[in-house]
Amino acid sequence: MRLPADWFTRYLAVRRRFELGFWLVVLTLQTVFNSVVTWIDLERVATRQAEPWQPVLWEVSSALLVGALIPAIVAFERRFPLRWDTLRTVLPLHLGASLVFCLLHVLGMVLLRKAGYAMMGERYEWGPWSVQLAYEYLKDVRSYTLIVAALMSYRFLMLRLTGEARVLDAPEPAPGAEEAPVSEARPTRFLVRKLRREFLVAASDIAWVQAQGNYVGLRVNGHDYLLRATLTEFLQQLDPERFVRVHRSHAVNLDHIAEIEPLDSGDARAHLRDGSTVPCSRRFRDAIAQRV
Repeated sequence: MRLPADWFTRYLAVRRRFELGFWLVVLTLQTVFNSVVTWIDLERVATRQAEPWQPVLWEVSSALLVGALIPAIVAFERRFPLRWDTLRTVLPLHLGASLVFCLLHVLGMVLLRKAGYAMMGERYEWGPWSVQLAYEYLKDVRSYTLIVAALMSYRFLMLRLTGEARVLDAPEPAPGAEEAPVSEARPTRFLVRKLRREFLVAASDIAWVQAQGNYVGLRVNGHDYLLRATLTEFLQQLDPERFVRVHRSHAVNLDHIAEIEPLDSGDARAHLRDGSTVPCSRRFRDAIAQRV
């Protein structure tokens, strides 16, 4: 089956729902499979008897806590992405995060199980904490690693489909020519790599910029591209007479603003010529209105 030409644009419109659905499906399947396997194992071991609801409660409580902690892992991995150039610094942080993940997972899981057992008129026994924590960590560090690996793979795929931009290297000065001061050099074009293709994007065509963790998203002629930089770093490379910060995570090109809509909250909303909108916080509203 051949995908429509605009399939990726359609996907971006439902991207968040797809990501949420993906984790719901994964955790649901994991809960079902683990419950069945646990029940079979208990049936084979005659020394331990369990009611059918008990394995289900064990696995459901575990999956609920993992699902609740996934947004925190996403935010942490976005703040400290694993890359070869920062591996020595970031890897210990992720090892520490896996310990925190395990502790929160176990504490929440035990509380849910105790509540579930109490509702069934029984008492849940956890066992020696030191032994159980060591056992759970061996499983949780694997779960944490798989979640981070899935996030890294997904981000890599999105970069290939969305397109990754970078600043063009400055040309080498001619022999004997004076080198221009670095502070005066502002890039006018960016190189975008997308699906094994390369093309140039003019800085003047950038409608707005959005902070996305260690990347900034560039909105150019209705398309979105990512560039590895923080919003503050990137704005230092752009013309301050043209690009203005309007929000802690957004900046806009003044030439692309069509209208500024005041909101009852005191904030505002910038309507751009391509039909998109960008939030303007109260902190930046007056300054942007004067500039426009």
